[in-house]
Amino acid sequence: MGLIHQAKNNDPVETLQELLKRRAQEAPGKPFLFFKDQIWSRQELDIASSILAQEIKDLGVKAQDRVALIVPNGPEFILHFFGILKAGALVVPVNTALKEEEISFILKDSGAVCAFTGPSHEKSLKSLTDRIPSLKTIQALPLGEDKNFWLKKGTVPFIEEKGTVPFSASLIYTSGTTGFPKGAELTHRNYLFDVQKFVEATQMNESDRFLCFLPLFHVNAQVVTLLSPLYCGGAMVLMEKFAPKEFFETLSSKKATSFSGVPSVYSVLLGVPDSANYDLSSLRFCICGAAPMPVEIFERFEKKFNAYILEGYGLSEGTCVSSINPPPPQKRKIGSIGLALKDQNMKILDSAGTELPRGEIGEIAIQGENVMKGYWNNSSATSQTIRDGWLYTGDLGYQDANGFFFIAGRSKEMIIRGGENIYPKEVEESLYRHPAILEAAVIGLPDQRWGEEVAAFLVLKEGQSLTAKDVRLFLKDKIADYKIPRQIEILSSLPKTATGKIQKLKLKKEICEREGLR
Repeated sequence: MGLIHQAKNNDPVETLQELLKRRAQEAPGKPFLFFKDQIWSRQELDIASSILAQEIKDLGVKAQDRVALIVPNGPEFILHFFGILKAGALVVPVNTALKEEEISFILKDSGAVCAFTGPSHEKSLKSLTDRIPSLKTIQALPLGEDKNFWLKKGTVPFIEEKGTVPFSASLIYTSGTTGFPKGAELTHRNYLFDVQKFVEATQMNESDRFLCFLPLFHVNAQVVTLLSPLYCGGAMVLMEKFAPKEFFETLSSKKATSFSGVPSVYSVLLGVPDSANYDLSSLRFCICGAAPMPVEIFERFEKKFNAYILEGYGLSEGTCVSSINPPPPQKRKIGSIGLALKDQNMKILDSAGTELPRGEIGEIAIQGENVMKGYWNNSSATSQTIRDGWLYTGDLGYQDANGFFFIAGRSKEMIIRGGENIYPKEVEESLYRHPAILEAAVIGLPDQRWGEEVAAFLVLKEGQSLTAKDVRLFLKDKIADYKIPRQIEILSSLPKTATGKIQKLKLKKEICEREGLR
């Protein structure tokens, strides 16, 4: 297994903490993290995380123990992320929006021995200790302290033992949109490979400042907006969460050159009335992933903000990025998820696992050093997902004659109506062309006559009104009659994951329970 080489000096690194230390040695005082009025240099982050590493070791945490991190976006997350790794343990990032029972499942499943959290979760976590035998320590962190608080906590930073390279780095729990969450076990090699190939594909450089508003517990934020800027010698600008007005103010004042968001974020930003008042000239490119970007939203956003969107594709089990459209002057394809990362393979398979000719729809499979080690303590699920070295994604897509990949939907989302396959994304693309529609989710609902019937659930832009009849008339000349939704509902919001991805399976479950469908 080869090592990852640095973009600058070509010296190999084996761990994420070594990457941070290398960058601190190269330019100790260079700013890396911008958060509110705080500016953290590379050296300050390295020293503070080393101090925390020693404290973590003093708590009794041993090599390859699992340590949960239930902390909102802020320097505290980044410091403890690297501190846990420096102590030789695995980071288990947990969604701060989860409820007590959901957090309990992750802590128990991972066998976490220690949990760092904010004051808001301290009481509920301590009530779980009797049910989670492995959990020995719960430590509430003082959130909102300045960097001096963390730097003065110790004077002798922890020195990592030589000759002991930990294999695994984290357990990233899936969002649970397809059942109980499973912990994707990612290695240091997974992260470093994916980061390097992403930086190369997007041509990120040391002048880039990546704006991060996605939650850091998510692998997208870790890879794209934390580790990639660190790898290429750039910097990151961190927000606590996504807020449209704050987004424009932060991007403008901090001169961010890029950001990563899901399609719903782009839709919301398009609707901000005074966005033209901000100077966005520093913006070099934008990343879109987690769900297919409707072409209508894509084109409107680029035109309004003079921004260049690179749509990509990936999943937690593949350490975030597997394909992405190339930056200019290379040719991209709008509506495509781009080309496979260098040294990582992608192909389209039929139900028997045979590779399909270009143009035919099948399941996307990936192979490379960014593919997870497996699901934590779940060999059955691992063997179902990773077969013959290939990660079966559960996503449907096709590859065109030029090698670009396109998403058709998830295999579990495909609607089969009277023997006809209907891909929700195609219907959603048409819906997004209506000027009154902000968000759309198309699902299949059980139907006695047809097997499944097409249903569309819409969120309208502020001040807009629309009827089901209006929608059907709009679609009449855009898609075949059998694809036009028979059930259309206007909702105030759609269920989403913490990163903003629409949870179609949750929506379907809610509708089926409401209407007594099976």
